[in-house]
Parts: sequence; C-alpha cells; structure tokens
Amino acid sequence: MARREETEQEAAAPPRQSPTLGVGMVGYAFMGAAHSQGWRTAGHVFDLPMRPALAAICGRDRTAVDAAAARHGWAAAETDWRALIARDDVQLVDICTPGDSHAEIAIAALEAGKHVLCEKPLANTVAEAEAMTRAAERAAARGQVAIVGFNYRKVPAITYARKLIADGRLGPLRHVRATYLQDWLVDPKSPLTWRLKREHAGSGALGDLGAHIVDLAQYLAGELLVGVSAVSETFVRQRPLLAGAPSGLSGAADTAGHGAVTVDDAALFTGRLASGALASFEATRMAAGRKNALRLEINGELGSLAFDLERLNELSFHDHTEPATTAGFRRILVTEPEHPYLEAWWPPGHALGYEHTFVHQARDVVSAIATGSAPVPSFADGLQVQRVLAAVEESAEKNSVHTPVPF
Repeated sequence: MARREETEQEAAAPPRQSPTLGVGMVGYAFMGAAHSQGWRTAGHVFDLPMRPALAAICGRDRTAVDAAAARHGWAAAETDWRALIARDDVQLVDICTPGDSHAEIAIAALEAGKHVLCEKPLANTVAEAEAMTRAAERAAARGQVAIVGFNYRKVPAITYARKLIADGRLGPLRHVRATYLQDWLVDPKSPLTWRLKREHAGSGALGDLGAHIVDLAQYLAGELLVGVSAVSETFVRQRPLLAGAPSGLSGAADTAGHGAVTVDDAALFTGRLASGALASFEATRMAAGRKNALRLEINGELGSLAFDLERLNELSFHDHTEPATTAGFRRILVTEPEHPYLEAWWPPGHALGYEHTFVHQARDVVSAIATGSAPVPSFADGLQVQRVLAAVEESAEKNSVHTPVPF
C-alpha cells in the first residue's frame, strides 16, 4: 500500500527541470537575430540535457540593444561586452560581432571561465586565430567548450552527405567543387558597410563566403587542403558612405561622400587535398541574380554527391557501381526521422529551412557542454580554415603562384 502511495506521489510530482545554461550574446544584427532564433527554439524541439536561457544581449547602442532584447526575448541588455562576460547568469558567450573583435572577446570570455560560440570566420588573421585556439586548448583542460559557428554543417543533408562519404559510398575522392554566389554588391551605389572594410572584416567575399565552402569541402572530404592557387578582384573600389545603421547586409547610402573598398569582391581558387584529390572554389558577392547560391559537388571513384543550398532538404546521389543502363543521379529527400537532426522535427517530406541550422547548432553546443565531448567544429577547425584563406590571399597577391597551406 505504501509503495502504491509513493508511485502516485511520483506521478503527481512536477517534472524535473534540466539545469540552465545562461547564454550571453555580443551583437544583435543579422547573425544576432539568427543565433537568437536558435537559442530560443532548441529547447522546445530537442530534449536537451541543459536548458538554454537567454540571459543578456550586448551592443554599443543602448536604444538599439534594448529593442533587440525585447524583440528576440533576451532578459537583459548590456552596452559593454566586458560587463556581459562578468555576469554570474552567463555561462556561455556567443560572439556575433565583426571579425576584428572576435579574438579579444573570445579570449577574455575563455579566461573568465565561460564557454564560447564564435561566428565564422574565426578571426581576421592567422595570428589572432592561433591565439584563440591556444586559449581554447587551455580552457578545454578546465572543461570549457569553444566552438566556431559554421552553421551549414548543421544542414541535415550536409551532415548526411558526410556520413555517406565516410561510409565509403563514393570511394576514393577525385574532385570537390564548391561555389558560393551572391549579388548584393552588384549595384555600385550599395553603401560602404563594415563588411567592405579590411580593418573590420579581414577580407571580403573570401572570408564571408569562402570560409563556408572551404570548411564544407574539408568537412565533407574528411581531409584538409594542402595548397591553393588563387585570383581575386575588387570590381567597385569606391562606394557611397553608409547613412545611419546598416540594415541586413546593406543599408542606406549617403550621397555626400564616398570611401574606399579595401576587401575583395570575388575570389576564385583551385586546391589540392591531402589525398591528391583536386578542388575548386568560387566566392563572389557580384553574381547578378544569385541571392545565396551555395553549391557543392564531390566526385569519387564509386559515385558522386551534389548539394544546393536553395534546395537544402535534398541531395543528388549517383551510384557509379550500378549498371550504366539504369545508373544516374537520383534525389534523396533528407526529411526522414533517421536522417541527422530530424528525429525531433516534422513528418517526412515537411521541409526545414535556413534558420533551423542555428537550432541544430545550439543543440550541438549544449550537448558538447553537458557531455564533455569534443566541440565540433572546434577553434582548431576555424584556425585551419583561416590558414587556407591566408594562403589564398598570398597566392592572389603573387599572381596565382601555388601556395602551401601550413598545418
């Protein structure tokens, strides 16, 4: 009888609350909004070992950051990132600022005992990325996690493509082709935002878009680039100054003056992977009609895979071991509960979108912290991408000379 009463009491008791992970975010614009969506949603979709709490958001403009906090559900707002790091209710610092501040904020946060998620590219220079990686290694010994935000790894189709390649379905790899095309700078009257200034962005299309496709190529192939040969160009060298705050990627132009564009508009390069497979890359923000066209194709001895971000719930797969009379590319609809991340989403055939990559990113960050597992992608992964970008810039400056990528 007593046992029955205990069982009834247990059934009536409220469910146990998961421990809280207090998140503090620096930056509130485009990426800040995307990351906010991820943190806000992850715990409502996945059964997480820790519950993300949107503790505080930080930005220099008090009026703007207060508005962002209210819009995106943050409990408090700060105007100094140092104050955000010092908060007792913040255990993880999420960095969504321009690249020139990544190193300072990330290293300070890690040294203060916080976990860190930092947007890509990891830094503006290899030296900064190396310093961040050393800080992450020291922090890892204390049980802290440091992750770089290559969110496209979190597309279920991309994660599944990696599994197919790792399982040997393509055999030895021969080619990797990657392009990332946008058109938001085609108009020469588009204003001079921070993304067009080297002192803030580090590089142009190369770092903004090229970082993604370099990371994806290495992630999917399971190996690193060992050398590159590159060209780059800045097609519009003077642009109107920005009038007021930026909006999304661009903003309103000030007709009163112009300033110099100090980054690339486009970069093209070839490369060689450690196995000898060949790779090609194109990153541009000057491809008229292309809004966010990221495309990848991987060819191996036994087959091929292709992915298009504008059809991000699909893979194209060719099994070259089939008879030629029936072989060909076929569509894989990556919406089954057995596919990566999809066990918690909608019934098969119900598509996901861009914003879900940030939900999956938040899930993976929380899981790494809770389980003590190795963070993926790590700061070391971000450093390797930074070394590739630096080699691309060096090659382009030297008339496309082949340039090794250091390890």
